[in-house]
Amino acid sequence: MMSLSLRTELAVDKTKRKKRRELTEEQKLEIKEAFELFDTDKDKEIDYHELKVAMRALGFEVKKVDVLKILKDYNREGNGKITFDDFNEVVTDRMLQRDPKEEILKAFKLFDDDDSGRISMRNLRRVARELGESITDEELRSMIDEFDTDGDGESEYTQGADTAYMRAHIQLNNHQFKM
Repeated sequence: MMSLSLRTELAVDKTKRKKRRELTEEQKLEIKEAFELFDTDKDKEIDYHELKVAMRALGFEVKKVDVLKILKDYNREGNGKITFDDFNEVVTDRMLQRDPKEEILKAFKLFDDDDSGRISMRNLRRVARELGESITDEELRSMIDEFDTDGDGESEYTQGADTAYMRAHIQLNNHQFKM
């Protein structure tokens, strides 16, 4: 007979796994928007080139062989194109396979363009400028200060910083930063 604590643990694990299998509404919308944006001829299907660009826009590093395999597996009409439903299935599966820690590290590296392992005011200003955002130095400084563990005015990516960088990602998204 299973102990109550073990059953509780298993129930929590099952809940976590279930949550992990579902995309957020924002992610679902991103998939739909990417499909519509890159369906350049508006025929409700995307071809090889449209698929490749849409996947990359969603943050997937796909090679020619990957795109060809997707088309082979999902091209039911034999016309070299896939529908939104198929695209949605492919992208949803890939999104759910992403490792959140790996995604956080990727986001960190977008800011850390000098590979210093740190995010400085200069890094934040650059990203804000590239995205056309007008964020004051005071706002940028408060972002750095929240995650500056050693008081040097910069934020480092460390093993224990995952939660901090997830919060930073949320903060930056509130300023329309997309990573």
